[in-house]
Amino acid sequence: MTMHAQAMDNLRFIRLAMESSAPFTSVPGWGAIVIGCTAMVAGMLAATPSMADHWLAVWVGDAVLALAIAGWFMARKAKRLGVSLSRGVGRRFLFSVTPPLVAATILTVALAGTDGAGWIPGLWLLLYGSGVVSGGTFSVRPVPIMGLCFMALGALTLGAPSSWANGLMVLGFGGLHILFGAIIARRYGG
Repeated sequence: MTMHAQAMDNLRFIRLAMESSAPFTSVPGWGAIVIGCTAMVAGMLAATPSMADHWLAVWVGDAVLALAIAGWFMARKAKRLGVSLSRGVGRRFLFSVTPPLVAATILTVALAGTDGAGWIPGLWLLLYGSGVVSGGTFSVRPVPIMGLCFMALGALTLGAPSSWANGLMVLGFGGLHILFGAIIARRYGG
């Protein structure tokens, strides 16, 4: 192996080691704010009497929209920062967030249309929060704190009267996203 090839291998190793140890800063603060705003709209729609029977469809639609918004903002911020979402800390972040979201999807399908459908809002908040906490271990400090807030709100929702569920989802998916999105955007560049 030539000296140049060995030096390039060493630089590649150092770069990968640095990527792996750096916090994942591509969590999009502005994206979280937009997601929070769409959740506020979803909450208002779900609260209207004509949509009472369709609250789950409204919130599922917003969840799909939120995933698309998060993906777009995250990819944009990662590109701006020169970070790969498919390698290193970006990949670990995504793999940590995904299992609780898959669990929430499976539980939603299992509980929808049954007597257990009332558990869905609390489970969503709790499982989303656990995913954010897990992914947040690779991210900046406000991210896991936000996840813990979602988990606490999920636990509260599971114990609260069902009439509070929509409001607590608005507080979490709307309010917490806007609050922590603003903190992340201000401190970590968008």
